Amino acid sequence: MTSPRILLFTGKGGVGKTTVSAATAARCADAGLRTLVLSTDPAHSLADALDHPLDDRPTPVAHLLWGQQLDARRRLEEQWGELRGYLARVLDWAGVNAIEAEELTVLPGLEEVLSLTDLVQLADSAAWDVIVVDCAPTAETLRLLSLPQVLSWWMDRLFPLGRQVARVVGPVARQLAGVPVADDSVFAAVDRLYHRLGGVRDLLSDADRSSVRLVVNPEKVVVAEARRTATYLSLFGFGVDAVVVNRLLPEAVSDPWFDAWKGAQAEQLAGIREGFAPLPVLTCELAAEEPVGLDRLRPLAGALYGDTDPWHRLFEGEVLHVEPDDDGWVLRLELPFTERGDVSLVRRGGELHVAVGPYRRAVVLPEALVHRKVVDASVAAGRLTVVFA
Repeated sequence: MTSPRILLFTGKGGVGKTTVSAATAARCADAGLRTLVLSTDPAHSLADALDHPLDDRPTPVAHLLWGQQLDARRRLEEQWGELRGYLARVLDWAGVNAIEAEELTVLPGLEEVLSLTDLVQLADSAAWDVIVVDCAPTAETLRLLSLPQVLSWWMDRLFPLGRQVARVVGPVARQLAGVPVADDSVFAAVDRLYHRLGGVRDLLSDADRSSVRLVVNPEKVVVAEARRTATYLSLFGFGVDAVVVNRLLPEAVSDPWFDAWKGAQAEQLAGIREGFAPLPVLTCELAAEEPVGLDRLRPLAGALYGDTDPWHRLFEGEVLHVEPDDDGWVLRLELPFTERGDVSLVRRGGELHVAVGPYRRAVVLPEALVHRKVVDASVAAGRLTVVFA
């Protein structure tokens, strides 16, 4: 492999994504690939799944297999410390209690976001063939995957202006009122953070290098959240290439007490296959023993992947596609599980602003579409289609 494959596993808390991540990594290492499995979940359980102690650096677990539990607090101090200090000074000037200011200067989910910035360095190091990421639960994952896109929108527009204003107004403000004004070191810290997050965005949106896999249990609530997750990941350009259905009751379980449970699981599984098509759906039965340690993870990986190589891209579809047609140009954005009323669309200059639920994305239009007028837009079969004259 010329560059490592990045496999991200995410899902609702408690569905077994850490176990699936660890099993996938073991399978890759057994195939002769240098494999790193790392956890960005603040509630680290990767070491427990591997039954091997891990820390903030890649730690050898077995032949060609390393594990790492990223220290989110350390990343926060390294990359947010200077900005946090400036914000604390502003809040102190405004009369905010020091303890409250300490809490207010950390954005929810920021630690998990900054943990992912290690991915770019790891991917560029040429030390690994496969990097398996055990992500935080779904809500946190969506925040950390969408933040680079959102931050880039603000940075491209407000960062240059803010820097100019600070240089002009800063000396006057400091003399008149002692207002803490951002200096070049603060702007440099913002710039570094922006480029780190931009690197994460570019890496994870490259379908040839990165894939997101949704881990679910065959339960109605879990599947409903996975459907929303698939929509939001597509909105931000991250490709889902498989769905893993974990903890299915084994066929060998024949006790009538489980009949209703097995029937409900079968119904959910059928709905998953139909709803997520054409994505491949991988299944794994509930293990008789807790799958802890490589000796128990390997059979789980064998049942999950069969003859499939887990490091390969399992689905080749495109999230965003632009092509000419007889009437002009057509832009198509895959938004699975959406209907017309779920999506709002606004054209602003060279951008198309798409909103689904609480998430919004500014789609930068290719040059061929910038000066063309939108003449039609529709949502059907989980796909947004926009026609340009």
